[in-house]
Amino acid sequence: MKRTGLMGGTFDPIHLGHLIAAEAAREAAGLDEVWFIPTSVPPHKPQPGADGSDRRAMAELALEGHPSFRVEDAELARGGVSYTIDTVTALRERYPDRDFHWIVGTDMMNDLPRWRRIEELAELVRFVCLKREGEESEEAVLPAFLRERLLHAPMPPIGISSTDIRLRRRERRSIRYLVPEAVREYIEGKGLYES
Repeated sequence: MKRTGLMGGTFDPIHLGHLIAAEAAREAAGLDEVWFIPTSVPPHKPQPGADGSDRRAMAELALEGHPSFRVEDAELARGGVSYTIDTVTALRERYPDRDFHWIVGTDMMNDLPRWRRIEELAELVRFVCLKREGEESEEAVLPAFLRERLLHAPMPPIGISSTDIRLRRRERRSIRYLVPEAVREYIEGKGLYES
């Protein structure tokens, strides 16, 4: 069984913090691969600023050259609201030789009890929790079935966010060194996030 990390998100746009998080999870959990899964319609966030094809293209550019990273477009292909349980169920059917691990930050780990069909999801994946120093964790109050399915990965403190990158673009400020160079060229070439 290949140990495969799954990292969901809007990736609007993908940035170096996403890549650092994926690498930290890969190393800490001994993952063979990490698949980046751009959401179609996020259930608890505003609609992405860039469409699915642009977000997928930027993710593919960002991952070039890393032999263990790839884009999985299951949610974009399915369309509609993206729930983790639906994605994991579909991927397990398609790839029965994979041992899937869902990568989350501390904030998402704290929210896991509210995820759709969480008990079923916890039977299908382990959760790799990326924890930054000083972040508040509510792990002690999580149900036992979740605590048993958690692996921890230390996360270097990286102050980069997609929200800030979109704001910088609207304000015509540089995003150099916040995203991979190929992603910066793609964003600027297509005029993404300018308004």
